[in-house]
Amino acid sequence: MGDILCGNFSSPRCLCCHCEEKDSSQQDNIPPKGELKPKKSLPFGYASSYLTLETLSEGPHSVVCQGISRIYNQLVALKVISLNTEEGIPFTAIREVSLLKSLKHANIVLLHDIFQTKESLTLVFEYMHTDLAQYMSQHPGSLHPHNVMLFMFQLLRGLAHIHKCHILHRDLKPQNLLLNCYGELKLADFGLARAKSLPNQTYSAEVVTLGYRPPDVLLGATDYSSDVLGIPTEETWPELSKLCHYKPDRFLDSWPQGLQMICDRLIKVPEAEDLAGRMLKVRPQNRISAQQALFHRFFNPLPSQLSQLSDAQSIFSVPGVMLKQEMCDLFLSSQKGHQENSSSKFW
Repeated sequence: MGDILCGNFSSPRCLCCHCEEKDSSQQDNIPPKGELKPKKSLPFGYASSYLTLETLSEGPHSVVCQGISRIYNQLVALKVISLNTEEGIPFTAIREVSLLKSLKHANIVLLHDIFQTKESLTLVFEYMHTDLAQYMSQHPGSLHPHNVMLFMFQLLRGLAHIHKCHILHRDLKPQNLLLNCYGELKLADFGLARAKSLPNQTYSAEVVTLGYRPPDVLLGATDYSSDVLGIPTEETWPELSKLCHYKPDRFLDSWPQGLQMICDRLIKVPEAEDLAGRMLKVRPQNRISAQQALFHRFFNPLPSQLSQLSDAQSIFSVPGVMLKQEMCDLFLSSQKGHQENSSSKFW
């Protein structure tokens, strides 16, 4: 179970153009965050500087709680990791902390603070309202193509940044893509991430949640990289037969087919099938990179200013960039007796 540093959406303010509570005096799409000044009497690195409100999720080795930072007087997510007296701090926690301390980007979850007691190590993250898995489950059927484009652009933006820093996430899935009430998407859960420093370094093949593993990792490859359909053959993938889990008889009854045969909705969105096809190349060396994908024609409808943003800037700081109302929300809002202030207007 992936740890989620978020809770249910409850904020009355959002980027949805249909939300009545939106402050009409705002010039930008998101409220100015300003520079929060910490209280001098409350230090970082101490449990007394935070209040725990409620449990959001529980995993085998950690619990994620909603909390309040008494330093900044704002909501935070507290990831409490139980410490084993014999083994000490889990290596996944050490890895996550060391990587996140060096990653500062609008599409990567922010690590505020760390504190330790005899029983636990607590990581203090910025608070996010939900994750992409919850968002999709709350909008069955399909998401608005425009919203898919904005989520995809932010995912690729965060991914391109960590790849530029020579870091492999190795556990990308909807549960690890967090969303706040403005629609900002952030990469989270870097417990399985690794720094890729040596060109020929090999890695474990037992990474990435099974349903999201790329074909090369499924077949036992250990020299995977940051490069982001069909049935593999020696012609399309010369190194295929050398992989430890390769069994040619598994592919005898399967033949390549176009992506539109698998997901017919792709053909309804211009350039979506082409981008998906470039990402799903069987041979890793032939896949489009995250940085290249940001300039794919699929994103042509978005403002050109998005490619000029600094790492710290949100895409929603660009005028006109906002999520659109999902179709199932439009249906619900048309039903008699539907509550006007329901949070389904956005989520």
